[in-house]
Amino acid sequence: MGSLAESVNELATVFESVEARITVTVLCLVAVFTIARLMRSAQTKLSQYIKPIYADILTTVAFVVGFVGAAMVSVGVWEQAQLASEAIDLLNLGNEAIPNVAFTLVVFAGTHVLIRFTKRMLSELQESSHAVSGHQREVTLRLTQVILWSLAIIVALGVWDFDLSGLLVGAGFLGIIVGMAARQTLGAMLAGFVLMFARPFEIGDWVEIGEEEGIVTDITIVNTRIQTFDGEYVMIPNDVVSGNTIINRTRKGRLRIEVEVGVDYSSDVERAAKVAKASMSNVDDILTVPTPQVITKRFDDSAVVLGLRFWIDKPSSRRRWRATTAVIQEVKSAFDEEGIKIPFPQRELMGREETGGFQFGEASEVAETSETGGIPPTTPDGGDE
Repeated sequence: MGSLAESVNELATVFESVEARITVTVLCLVAVFTIARLMRSAQTKLSQYIKPIYADILTTVAFVVGFVGAAMVSVGVWEQAQLASEAIDLLNLGNEAIPNVAFTLVVFAGTHVLIRFTKRMLSELQESSHAVSGHQREVTLRLTQVILWSLAIIVALGVWDFDLSGLLVGAGFLGIIVGMAARQTLGAMLAGFVLMFARPFEIGDWVEIGEEEGIVTDITIVNTRIQTFDGEYVMIPNDVVSGNTIINRTRKGRLRIEVEVGVDYSSDVERAAKVAKASMSNVDDILTVPTPQVITKRFDDSAVVLGLRFWIDKPSSRRRWRATTAVIQEVKSAFDEEGIKIPFPQRELMGREETGGFQFGEASEVAETSETGGIPPTTPDGGDE
């Protein structure tokens, strides 16, 4: 270990100025980030010639080697290799610890490769079968990541003869404290798992949750995010989502829309319904199967109300309003051509004959009497009026 530290420290004789050492350190950091970014494209190209899992192993090993090399160069130019060696000696990490370090690195690297392999396998399964949705793939991948990294940490601690009993006891007490302090957050997390497995909606669905309506953009363990039709992003805690009524308008890939129109009482309602149904068949934005329907709904104050029902596929807010606008325009034009009246609200005002009570003259006389205290008014000469 000492000879290796001395060899690394010789880099300081090459870069003696502070500016040169800072430059080398920055270049090492840039090299690490560059290698990390290039590994993805390199892995994709290697997968065309060899098996994807082998490509993952090669790219992971290349990144580890590049990272270790950059770290050694950064330490060497500042003559800190000996200090790092002494720190390792203080931790009692001698030659017998080298196999443990190597095994730990292999465990972590293997876990990373295994997670990437699982991600690729789930993606291929989703492409080959419609039984696995993108939502299920994300849930499975996240659970797999948590499980594999937890196992990797436990194995690494076991290699270093770390007593896990105290850690487990401490984790138990910590879990109780965290559970009491973050009941609402934990409730949202549990509700998130329920939503992920129950799947009342998926990313891209048009939903209405309580008073919020829009397109689902993301589903996490803690909250659900939707984009409203006004362009606003709303974040709803999962416990609120699970506690509200959820309306999924795109569950079956089509949506029924109803538009109401009033017909004058003097018009032939049956004929108006036939004209409206025929006019809806000219609209290209609605489905022909199921066929549009016209029903008589109720008697309104000034009209008989008809309900125009039709379907659209691939529901979205834009398709909904476009189809609604087209149907209204077609029906209005057809009614105008056929002379069918869509009435304005109107009311009839009728008088009613008085059947009892005081006449106007009697009322006036009583009023005058009350004003003079019950004494009939007199004329100026003292006589009665």
